[in-house]
Amino acid sequence: MTTIMPEGEEIRKAAKWICEQRQDDPEKPVSQLTQEACLKFDLSPMEAETLSRFMQEGQ
Repeated sequence: MTTIMPEGEEIRKAAKWICEQRQDDPEKPVSQLTQEACLKFDLSPMEAETLSRFMQEGQ
């Protein structure tokens, strides 16, 4: 099985972190986790937008 991941190491780390957090707390909104990940991984505005779009597509 192939897993699609966004480009950029920090974005990949952030996406992985969000997925792990969703496993721990499936009720937590993805948008909130995305905002937290952007701060945690110090993403640029462009990277944050990419991550946000990627996570929305995966829902």
